[in-house]
Amino acid sequence: MRIFIVHAHPEPNSFNGALTRSAREALSAAGHEVVVSDLYAMGFNPVSDRRNFTTVRDANYYHQQTEEANAAAHDGFAPDIQAEMDKLFWCDALILQFPLWWFGLPAILKGWVDRVFASGGRIYGGGKWYDRGVFSGKRAMCSVTIGGPPPIYSDRGLNGPIGAILFPINHGMLYFVGFTVIEPFLVHAPARISDTERRIFLGRYRERLLGLAHAPTIAYPKLVDFDHSHVLKSA
Repeated sequence: MRIFIVHAHPEPNSFNGALTRSAREALSAAGHEVVVSDLYAMGFNPVSDRRNFTTVRDANYYHQQTEEANAAAHDGFAPDIQAEMDKLFWCDALILQFPLWWFGLPAILKGWVDRVFASGGRIYGGGKWYDRGVFSGKRAMCSVTIGGPPPIYSDRGLNGPIGAILFPINHGMLYFVGFTVIEPFLVHAPARISDTERRIFLGRYRERLLGLAHAPTIAYPKLVDFDHSHVLKSA
């Protein structure tokens, strides 16, 4: 398999860093091809604006989706964006590696999505979304470190269920562009667990990665299950 890891943590020696290093080593040793975009190390610019493009559709008024469509039609994406798009089309599986910050993605990773997941038919648009998306047939997974312990992220926990917190990412970003979404790999409170527990998690992560092709996935409704208003049809 060809695996693309988008890594979003500013500290190389963090547990996120350990997870990505372990992923690269285990997958490469097993004969898989691995590419890593370490966003902080790359100095990736998360701000989405005209710098996304080498083309201009309307110089007087900036409308991002219009400019994305124009760039898609005229090969007008900036080199840093095109490079990330090329990795997405190259890979069989995408992994987003990040710490949960304020119930969501770190800003640099959210900016990566904002800039790289472009409309106009390149990544989505023109009827290409969800199970009919551009990346249909590819897999994607979030690998996430979470500051608090599991009970606080449960159905009865103060922060609510982790599945609901990750829904905008798993469903609204990954599945939206066609990926089959693998159940996330979660590490709770890595700063508060022992070195032995961290080694156990790293071992479990290696096992998950080596079984990516058959890892459990999240079942989402298909477009055919919805009516013309995009509301689920009655059973």
